[in-house]
Formats: sequence, C-alpha cells, structure tokens
Amino acid sequence: MADLASKPLLDWVENSRAGVSSPCTALTRLLPPGITGIARQLHRQLDGYRMSPLKSLSGLAQLIGVGGVWVKDESQRLSLDSFKVLGGSFAIYQFLRKRLGIRDRELTVTELKSEKTRAQLGDLCFATATDGNHGRGVAWAAKQLGFRCVIYVHERTSRARIKAIEAFGAQVKVVAGTYDDAVRMVMRDAATNGWQIISDTSWPGYEDIPCWVMQGYTTMMTEIQEQLAGQGIARPTHVFVQAGVGALAAAVAGYYRGLFGDSRPVMTVVEPDRAACLYESARQGTGQARSVGGDLDTIMAGLACGDPSPIAWEILDHCADFFLSCPDFVAAKGMRVYAVPVSGDPFIVSGESGAVTLAAMMYIVEHESLQDLKRRMKLGPDSQILLINTEGNTDPGHFRRVVWEGSDPVPQEYRFPLV
Repeated sequence: MADLASKPLLDWVENSRAGVSSPCTALTRLLPPGITGIARQLHRQLDGYRMSPLKSLSGLAQLIGVGGVWVKDESQRLSLDSFKVLGGSFAIYQFLRKRLGIRDRELTVTELKSEKTRAQLGDLCFATATDGNHGRGVAWAAKQLGFRCVIYVHERTSRARIKAIEAFGAQVKVVAGTYDDAVRMVMRDAATNGWQIISDTSWPGYEDIPCWVMQGYTTMMTEIQEQLAGQGIARPTHVFVQAGVGALAAAVAGYYRGLFGDSRPVMTVVEPDRAACLYESARQGTGQARSVGGDLDTIMAGLACGDPSPIAWEILDHCADFFLSCPDFVAAKGMRVYAVPVSGDPFIVSGESGAVTLAAMMYIVEHESLQDLKRRMKLGPDSQILLINTEGNTDPGHFRRVVWEGSDPVPQEYRFPLV
C-alpha cells in the first residue's frame, strides 16, 4: 500500500489540441455525413436487434452532486453482452458490398444470405485478433452469413472468453504474448492463407475496415440521442468513454463533434494504467500516436492494448478533451457500484472494461485530490454525464472474484470515510 500512497489516484492530461478551433480534417473522411443512418439501417435487419437500454442512475447522481448519470447498457446487445458486434457486422457488410462491386445502393441482409450472393462471393474466411468481445462479434456476424471465421487471442485470454467465441463456430488460435502480438500474428497468417482480416485497429495500408468498424459503433450513438431526447435532454454535457486501441472512443468523440460542433460534450477517454497508449500519446503532446510496452497485465482485458489505432488517434487528437490512466481497483470498484446500486437505481451487470468509467467519474467528482480536474472539466450540479457499459459478465470467474470475493479492493488510502 505504501507504493500506492505515493502515486496519484488517477493520472490525467488535458488535451490542448482539442477544440473546434483545432480542425479535425479526418472527421469527414472517417465518419462522413449520412453514414450513421446507413449503419443503423443494417443493424435494424439483424436477427434479435433492439435498442440496448439507456439507464438513469438518478440516486447516484443525487448522492455525488451532479445533474444526471446515464448509462448505455451494452450488456444487453443481441445477447452478446457487448457493443462490439455493431462494428464487426458493419465492417463485414461494407467489405462484402465492395467485393460485389455494388456502389449505387445498399444491400439487405436477406440479399447477403441468398444463394445467388453466396455463389458470387465464393468461399471466404474472416479473421481477427481480439481480447474477447470483438472476436465474438465477428464470429457471430460470420456465422449469420454462413462464412468461416478464425479468431486469434493472446495467452492470457480466459477460457470463458474463448468458449464464447467457439460457440459461434469460429476456430480460435492462442498466441504467446499480448493482444498486440496476436494482431501481428493474424496479419502474417491471413496473408499466407488468403483470409480477410476484420480488425478494429488500423496500420499502414489497412484503414478501410477499421474505419467501417468505427462507423458501425455510431448506431449506438444514434440510439443514445433518441433515448436522451425522450427524457427531454438534448445532449450530455460530459462523456466518459473507455479505450483500448481507441476505435470506440474515436467513434463517440467524432460523432458528437460532428453533431454538435462547439457545443459538443466534454470528452474524457479512460484507460488502464498498464496499457495507457492513448494517454501517453496525449501526454507527449506532439500529435503523434505512441505505443506502450510491457506485459499489459490488467483486469480490463478488453482495454489491454499497447498500440493505438492510427486512424482512431487522428480523431481523438482533436476531439477528446481529457485522457485518464486508471489502476485496476478503479474498474473493480465500478463493477461493485453497478452491482450494488444506490437505492432506487437499476442493477447493472458490468465487466471490468465496462465499469472503469463509472468509478473514474465518481473519484473525480468526490475525491479531494482530483478537485482541480473536476474544475477543469466543469463538472457540477448541472452536469448530465453519459457512460457506456461496454460489456456484461463476459468472464464469469473473474466477475465473481471481483464482485463476490472483493478482489482488487480499493486501497485504504483512497477509501472514503464512513459517515
């Protein structure tokens, strides 16, 4: 505990490069006008589609002194426990449309499943690297359309996550090392075997598909805006979004920048301190994406990425206001707060990567050591805060260890006094 006591509760950096006065030339290229409607049109055709709920934590908001806390609960997305399927399915759709040479219209899911279309497309195999949720989304989409799928995972991926991918008929290959090692391995093997990679991270010469993944995520954002409007709220004032390679964070930040311009919400990107590549990129302040090394050993498995996606960074560099680096106990606290809510608030099942933004936001609002950050963010009684629970209980064993057994407890130095 002594070592923790000498560290800040959270490391943070304010991004001086963000703001409407700082043009984001990548925004129109990566998230062009009208693309959200096209993505939503596709997703509405998927078997079992419905909007995931937007839940109000009004009791918690009153307790911590903010106007509202809203949680988009992606643990209820298509029975897949994660938002990731939105990106993977749209990327596969766009790839198939391009392969068929169709430019003047959109395709229906029924057309894609037809024998005629399958004969035109031939025998395809989709592949990707994953920490779990993205691979499961790609496997689900590939199975829906009748294509083969190979998913690469790193050696720390839990058996529960692997079994969830295999349940959709995908072949899973375990790679020694980290998520980034799995990405490099699938790149080599896909080139050898003629597979088509559906990745949420980009690299030189590979940008279209990661771009389509980000575009697919905007379906979630259009749902949120409809749901907030139903509550009489035009937009959130603050958004906290978690990040691995940065694709989701870029989709959220870019969506709100494009929709509201200089009236957009204050955007905060949250990462594990053992895999904080976007935080490090912002801290350097050069506008260049930076990788981080090490074993990336964090309970936030879905965020354990050392190499940021370059196209995601193009957006975040100009559209994200703050970057946070959080220890694992912050995510664990968030899981427990969701699981044992303030009286009257809904119970939410959230995995490690899904919950980190909740506890990070709470610490900023409440903890004395972070009051300067709270002021800079302009968090207060009129704030309407949006969080995204990106995953449910995707690793039951670890979920029980955190929620039932109290693993990764809050260190004594950072606990609030009993009242």
